[in-house]
Amino acid sequence: MESHVDVLDQTCAPTDRPTDHLDVRSLGPPEPLQRTLERLAALPDETVLVQRNDRVPQFLFPKLEERGYTHETLEREEDVVTVVWKP
Repeated sequence: MESHVDVLDQTCAPTDRPTDHLDVRSLGPPEPLQRTLERLAALPDETVLVQRNDRVPQFLFPKLEERGYTHETLEREEDVVTVVWKP
């Protein structure tokens, strides 16, 4: 499995900021969306969130955009990683 640094290097996310990780692969909808938004609200704006999921969190994307976040998603064999940050 790749490290979070390797994942960040594959996105446009800033690599010089603190990161936080959230694994929601074992949760059913709507918990991944809810937990991700709750975690983001609790994090400082400079923190980059790396979310691991078992599917593309398509319903999360509009919520992130409404809140001013930028995001990128990598679909990998073992999981789907969405990286979220404030520009």
